[in-house]
Amino acid sequence: MNLQTAKENKDRQLKIKTELYHDNFQNYKKYNIPKAQLVIADIPYNIGINAYGSSPQWYIDGDNKNGESDMAGKQFFNSDKNFNLYEYMHFCSTLLIKEPKEKNKAPAMIVFCSFEQIPTLIEVGKKHGFANSYPLFFIKDYSPQVLKANMRIVGATEHAIVLYRDKLPKFNNNKRMIFNWMKWPRDNKTVKIHPTQKPVPLLKTLISLFTDVGDVVIDPVAGSGTTLRAAAELNRNSYGFEIDRFVYKDAKEKILKNIQMGLLTINRG
Repeated sequence: MNLQTAKENKDRQLKIKTELYHDNFQNYKKYNIPKAQLVIADIPYNIGINAYGSSPQWYIDGDNKNGESDMAGKQFFNSDKNFNLYEYMHFCSTLLIKEPKEKNKAPAMIVFCSFEQIPTLIEVGKKHGFANSYPLFFIKDYSPQVLKANMRIVGATEHAIVLYRDKLPKFNNNKRMIFNWMKWPRDNKTVKIHPTQKPVPLLKTLISLFTDVGDVVIDPVAGSGTTLRAAAELNRNSYGFEIDRFVYKDAKEKILKNIQMGLLTINRG
Protein backbone atom coordinates (compact mmCIF):
# COMPACT_ATOMS: atom_id res chain seq x y z
CA MET A 1 0.00 0.00 0.00
CA ASN A 2 1.52 3.33 -1.05
CA LEU A 3 1.32 6.52 0.99
CA GLN A 4 -1.39 8.02 -1.21
CA THR A 5 -3.66 4.97 -0.77
CA ALA A 6 -3.04 4.97 2.98
CA LYS A 7 -4.02 8.63 3.17
CA GLU A 8 -7.19 8.01 1.16
CA ASN A 9 -8.17 5.14 3.46
CA LYS A 10 -7.52 7.30 6.50
CA ASP A 11 -9.70 10.06 5.07
CA ARG A 12 -12.53 7.52 4.77
CA GLN A 13 -12.45 6.93 8.50
CA LEU A 14 -14.50 9.10 10.82
CA LYS A 15 -14.26 9.18 14.58
CA ILE A 16 -17.68 9.31 16.25
CA LYS A 17 -18.07 10.14 19.91
CA THR A 18 -21.07 9.70 22.22
CA GLU A 19 -20.86 11.06 25.77
CA LEU A 20 -23.42 11.52 28.54
CA TYR A 21 -22.25 13.58 31.53
CA HIS A 22 -23.74 13.44 35.01
CA ASP A 23 -23.55 17.19 35.41
CA ASN A 24 -25.31 20.49 34.74
CA PHE A 25 -24.93 21.88 31.24
CA GLN A 26 -23.57 25.09 32.80
CA ASN A 27 -20.36 23.19 33.53
CA TYR A 28 -19.73 22.31 29.89
CA LYS A 29 -16.35 24.09 29.71
CA LYS A 30 -14.53 21.48 31.75
CA TYR A 31 -15.40 18.76 29.22
CA ASN A 32 -13.87 20.51 26.19
CA ILE A 33 -16.93 19.82 24.05
CA PRO A 34 -16.76 20.88 20.39
CA LYS A 35 -19.21 23.39 18.96
CA ALA A 36 -22.52 21.93 17.80
CA GLN A 37 -24.30 21.96 14.47
CA LEU A 38 -27.55 21.20 16.29
CA VAL A 39 -28.71 21.64 19.87
CA ILE A 40 -31.90 19.70 20.52
CA ALA A 41 -33.64 19.19 23.83
CA ASP A 42 -36.91 18.87 25.68
CA ILE A 43 -36.90 21.62 28.29
CA PRO A 44 -38.88 21.30 31.54
CA TYR A 45 -42.47 22.49 31.19
CA ASN A 46 -42.49 24.14 34.64
CA ILE A 47 -45.79 22.47 35.52
CA GLY A 48 -44.65 21.60 39.03
CA ILE A 49 -46.89 19.41 41.16
CA ASN A 50 -49.45 19.00 38.35
CA ALA A 51 -47.08 16.95 36.21
CA TYR A 52 -49.28 13.84 36.34
CA GLY A 53 -52.56 15.74 36.44
CA SER A 54 -53.97 14.24 33.22
CA SER A 55 -52.34 10.85 33.49
CA PRO A 56 -53.78 7.62 34.94
CA GLN A 57 -50.54 7.40 36.94
CA TRP A 58 -52.15 9.84 39.37
CA TYR A 59 -54.14 6.86 40.68
CA ILE A 60 -53.11 3.42 41.86
CA ASP A 61 -53.11 1.07 38.86
CA GLY A 62 -54.58 3.91 36.81
CA ASP A 63 -58.02 3.60 38.43
CA ASN A 64 -59.46 6.43 40.55
CA LYS A 65 -61.44 3.86 42.56
CA ASN A 66 -58.12 2.70 44.04
CA GLY A 67 -57.18 6.11 45.37
CA GLU A 68 -54.22 8.33 44.60
CA SER A 69 -50.81 6.88 43.88
CA ASP A 70 -47.36 8.16 44.87
CA MET A 71 -47.41 10.26 41.69
CA ALA A 72 -50.35 12.40 42.86
CA GLY A 73 -49.30 15.97 43.52
CA LYS A 74 -45.74 15.30 42.43
CA GLN A 75 -43.55 16.98 39.85
CA PHE A 76 -41.43 15.07 37.36
CA PHE A 77 -38.13 16.42 38.68
CA ASN A 78 -36.85 19.10 41.02
CA SER A 79 -35.95 21.35 38.09
CA ASP A 80 -39.51 21.39 36.75
CA LYS A 81 -40.44 24.43 38.77
CA ASN A 82 -37.28 26.53 38.50
CA PHE A 83 -35.68 25.87 35.12
CA ASN A 84 -33.76 29.00 34.07
CA LEU A 85 -34.57 29.58 30.42
CA TYR A 86 -32.18 32.53 30.10
CA GLU A 87 -29.21 30.44 31.25
CA TYR A 88 -30.25 27.70 28.86
CA MET A 89 -30.45 30.05 25.88
CA HIS A 90 -27.08 31.56 26.75
CA PHE A 91 -25.56 28.09 26.84
CA CYS A 92 -27.04 27.17 23.48
CA SER A 93 -25.93 30.37 21.77
CA THR A 94 -22.41 29.85 23.12
CA LEU A 95 -22.10 26.23 22.12
CA LEU A 96 -23.44 26.39 18.57
CA ILE A 97 -20.93 26.87 15.77
CA LYS A 98 -20.52 30.37 14.37
CA GLU A 99 -22.62 31.50 11.46
CA PRO A 100 -20.71 30.27 8.38
CA LYS A 101 -20.29 32.16 5.11
CA GLU A 102 -21.50 29.21 3.05
CA LYS A 103 -25.15 28.50 2.39
CA ASN A 104 -26.82 25.43 3.91
CA LYS A 105 -24.23 25.19 6.69
CA ALA A 106 -25.75 27.31 9.47
CA PRO A 107 -26.55 25.73 12.86
CA ALA A 108 -29.93 25.46 14.56
CA MET A 109 -31.58 24.76 17.87
CA ILE A 110 -34.73 22.68 18.30
CA VAL A 111 -36.63 23.03 21.56
CA PHE A 112 -39.49 20.70 22.45
CA CYS A 113 -41.96 22.68 24.53
CA SER A 114 -45.57 23.16 25.46
CA PHE A 115 -47.76 25.19 23.13
CA GLU A 116 -47.97 27.93 25.75
CA GLN A 117 -44.17 28.23 25.94
CA ILE A 118 -43.67 29.05 22.25
CA PRO A 119 -44.06 32.88 22.49
CA THR A 120 -41.71 33.01 25.48
CA LEU A 121 -39.10 30.92 23.69
CA ILE A 122 -39.23 33.21 20.66
CA GLU A 123 -38.83 36.30 22.84
CA VAL A 124 -35.97 34.93 24.93
CA GLY A 125 -34.32 33.45 21.86
CA LYS A 126 -34.14 36.86 20.20
CA LYS A 127 -32.33 38.25 23.24
CA HIS A 128 -29.64 35.60 22.76
CA GLY A 129 -29.07 36.04 19.05
CA PHE A 130 -31.76 33.74 17.63
CA ALA A 131 -33.48 36.28 15.45
CA ASN A 132 -35.59 33.76 13.54
CA SER A 133 -37.78 30.79 14.30
CA TYR A 134 -40.58 28.57 13.09
CA PRO A 135 -42.79 26.04 14.90
CA LEU A 136 -43.08 22.29 14.50
CA PHE A 137 -46.20 20.28 15.31
CA PHE A 138 -46.30 16.55 16.02
CA ILE A 139 -49.48 14.53 15.73
CA LYS A 140 -50.11 11.51 17.97
CA ASP A 141 -52.64 8.75 17.47
CA TYR A 142 -53.21 8.65 21.24
CA SER A 143 -53.51 11.11 24.11
CA PRO A 144 -51.77 11.16 27.50
CA GLN A 145 -54.74 13.10 28.92
CA VAL A 146 -56.80 9.99 29.58
CA LEU A 147 -58.40 11.34 32.75
CA LYS A 148 -59.96 14.23 30.82
CA ALA A 149 -61.34 12.16 27.94
CA ASN A 150 -64.93 12.36 29.24
CA MET A 151 -64.64 16.03 30.18
CA ARG A 152 -63.32 17.86 27.10
CA ILE A 153 -61.34 17.50 23.88
CA VAL A 154 -57.98 16.07 24.88
CA GLY A 155 -54.53 16.99 23.64
CA ALA A 156 -52.88 14.67 21.13
CA THR A 157 -50.12 16.95 19.87
CA GLU A 158 -46.56 17.80 20.82
CA HIS A 159 -44.76 20.99 19.93
CA ALA A 160 -41.29 22.26 19.20
CA ILE A 161 -39.68 25.36 17.80
CA VAL A 162 -36.69 25.72 15.49
CA LEU A 163 -34.52 28.70 16.43
CA TYR A 164 -31.71 30.10 14.30
CA ARG A 165 -29.65 33.27 13.91
CA ASP A 166 -29.66 34.85 10.44
CA LYS A 167 -29.10 32.25 7.74
CA LEU A 168 -31.47 29.34 7.33
CA PRO A 169 -30.06 26.22 9.01
CA LYS A 170 -28.55 23.26 7.18
CA PHE A 171 -31.46 21.39 5.64
CA ASN A 172 -31.22 17.90 4.13
CA ASN A 173 -34.65 17.38 2.65
CA ASN A 174 -33.37 15.40 -0.40
CA LYS A 175 -35.68 17.41 -2.66
CA ARG A 176 -38.72 16.43 -0.60
CA MET A 177 -41.22 18.92 0.78
CA ILE A 178 -41.16 18.73 4.59
CA PHE A 179 -44.29 19.98 6.35
CA ASN A 180 -44.21 21.75 9.69
CA TRP A 181 -46.31 18.93 11.11
CA MET A 182 -45.35 15.27 11.24
CA LYS A 183 -46.51 12.09 12.90
CA TRP A 184 -45.30 11.27 16.39
CA PRO A 185 -44.31 7.58 16.07
CA ARG A 186 -44.68 5.11 18.88
CA ASP A 187 -41.28 3.83 19.96
CA ASN A 188 -41.88 0.26 21.07
CA LYS A 189 -38.25 -0.76 20.64
CA THR A 190 -36.82 1.58 23.29
CA VAL A 191 -37.47 0.97 26.97
CA LYS A 192 -39.17 3.95 28.62
CA ILE A 193 -37.25 5.36 31.58
CA HIS A 194 -38.41 8.98 31.56
CA PRO A 195 -41.92 10.50 31.75
CA THR A 196 -41.34 12.86 28.81
CA GLN A 197 -39.05 10.61 26.76
CA LYS A 198 -38.96 11.39 23.05
CA PRO A 199 -39.12 8.60 20.42
CA VAL A 200 -35.82 7.62 18.80
CA PRO A 201 -37.38 7.43 15.29
CA LEU A 202 -38.67 11.02 15.56
CA LEU A 203 -35.31 12.29 16.84
CA LYS A 204 -33.54 10.52 13.99
CA THR A 205 -35.81 12.28 11.50
CA LEU A 206 -35.00 15.71 12.93
CA ILE A 207 -31.29 15.04 13.30
CA SER A 208 -31.12 13.79 9.69
CA LEU A 209 -32.78 16.96 8.44
CA PHE A 210 -30.48 19.42 10.21
CA THR A 211 -27.10 17.64 10.34
CA ASP A 212 -24.68 15.56 8.29
CA VAL A 213 -22.64 12.48 9.21
CA GLY A 214 -19.88 13.53 11.60
CA ASP A 215 -21.62 16.70 12.80
CA VAL A 216 -22.03 17.45 16.51
CA VAL A 217 -25.41 17.21 18.27
CA ILE A 218 -25.83 18.35 21.88
CA ASP A 219 -28.71 17.75 24.30
CA PRO A 220 -28.22 19.98 27.37
CA VAL A 221 -30.99 18.27 29.36
CA ALA A 222 -30.58 14.75 28.03
CA GLY A 223 -32.99 12.86 30.30
CA SER A 224 -33.34 9.33 28.94
CA GLY A 225 -30.53 9.82 26.43
CA THR A 226 -32.66 9.02 23.38
CA THR A 227 -31.25 12.06 21.56
CA LEU A 228 -27.75 10.65 21.97
CA ARG A 229 -28.86 7.22 20.86
CA ALA A 230 -30.55 8.62 17.75
CA ALA A 231 -27.46 10.67 16.90
CA ALA A 232 -25.13 7.70 17.40
CA GLU A 233 -27.23 5.49 15.15
CA LEU A 234 -26.89 8.16 12.46
CA ASN A 235 -23.11 8.48 12.96
CA ARG A 236 -23.27 11.95 14.50
CA ASN A 237 -21.13 12.98 17.45
CA SER A 238 -23.34 13.62 20.45
CA TYR A 239 -22.98 15.02 23.95
CA GLY A 240 -25.57 15.27 26.70
CA PHE A 241 -25.96 16.42 30.30
CA GLU A 242 -28.25 14.97 32.96
CA ILE A 243 -28.26 16.08 36.60
CA ASP A 244 -30.62 13.46 38.03
CA ARG A 245 -28.37 10.57 39.07
CA PHE A 246 -31.11 7.94 38.78
CA VAL A 247 -32.12 9.00 35.26
CA TYR A 248 -28.45 9.26 34.29
CA LYS A 249 -27.81 5.71 35.52
CA ASP A 250 -30.84 4.33 33.67
CA ALA A 251 -29.88 6.17 30.49
CA LYS A 252 -26.39 4.72 30.55
CA GLU A 253 -27.54 1.18 31.35
CA LYS A 254 -30.78 0.89 29.38
CA ILE A 255 -30.74 3.36 26.50
CA LEU A 256 -27.05 3.66 25.70
CA LYS A 257 -25.96 0.23 26.92
CA ASN A 258 -25.06 -1.17 23.50
CA ILE A 259 -23.53 2.05 22.20
CA GLN A 260 -19.83 2.13 22.91
CA MET A 261 -19.16 5.29 24.89
CA GLY A 262 -16.04 6.84 23.45
CA LEU A 263 -14.43 6.78 20.03
CA LEU A 264 -15.90 4.62 17.31
CA THR A 265 -14.44 4.17 13.87
CA ILE A 266 -16.86 3.99 10.96
CA ASN A 267 -16.43 3.80 7.22
CA ARG A 268 -17.68 6.88 5.39
CA GLY A 269 -18.24 4.80 2.26
